[in-house]
Amino acid sequence: MQSSFSNIRNYLYNDEKESEVEMMIRTAFVTGADRGVGLALAAQLLKQGCQVFAGQYAAEAAALQQLQGSYGEQLHVLRLDISSDESVAEALRYTSEQTEHLDLLINNGAILGNIQSTIHDELNYAEMMDVFNVNTLGSLRMSQSFMPLLLRSHSKFLVNISSEAGSIGDCYRDSWYAYCMSKAALNMQSKLIHNGIRTQGGRVLVVHPGWVQTYMQGKLDAGAALTPEQSAAAILDLVEGRLGLNTVKAEDADCEYVDYAGNPMNW
Repeated sequence: MQSSFSNIRNYLYNDEKESEVEMMIRTAFVTGADRGVGLALAAQLLKQGCQVFAGQYAAEAAALQQLQGSYGEQLHVLRLDISSDESVAEALRYTSEQTEHLDLLINNGAILGNIQSTIHDELNYAEMMDVFNVNTLGSLRMSQSFMPLLLRSHSKFLVNISSEAGSIGDCYRDSWYAYCMSKAALNMQSKLIHNGIRTQGGRVLVVHPGWVQTYMQGKLDAGAALTPEQSAAAILDLVEGRLGLNTVKAEDADCEYVDYAGNPMNW
């Protein structure tokens, strides 16, 4: 599975007419880029020639440093805690000094929290608040703070990485309280943002990245169906398809909640 972002970029670049969507994805910000899907998204955007701002939460992120060694100034690695107003504000300050607009913001950073406790068990509400502060309010901090940069671009595209766990219609679990509720709230947040920016040409895409081989549960989920690279390529293909030629205009598009293959999810 390989993203074809470059195809539309090259086509538009070579068009003699000054298309208003020419070279749409030149600058992108990805949160939670330390590893997993976030790291893979950053790597593939870099490969497509984008200037990438990568949010790093962990004190050390060897893979990001390796990417920076390969791509130099094309990659900006920022220490970023999306649960902190101050950290997000500092990321905005730095990014604004480097670029006048942002074509794509991917809110990928998230934490899992307790997935064992049911209504019959003791529930850790303080931990739940931490999960909400990252998964729901963290993405909102980023979206609200970076919206002026995003709306200065041609693409004006926001991607929120959600989960099938955020679907109320398809819920089957009796635990995972913090994660499921935080992702359901993220889905509502995405719709609200989309309603607020669609008349300005902005749009929001909500994506379930699939069952991915990540470390969300503290160890590698080696039995998962997708590698981070496969999931990231599919997500970028979804973005390309919605930014490509002959697609519905942003102001006429609805906020979509889909899986990595583009299949509609039940809200």
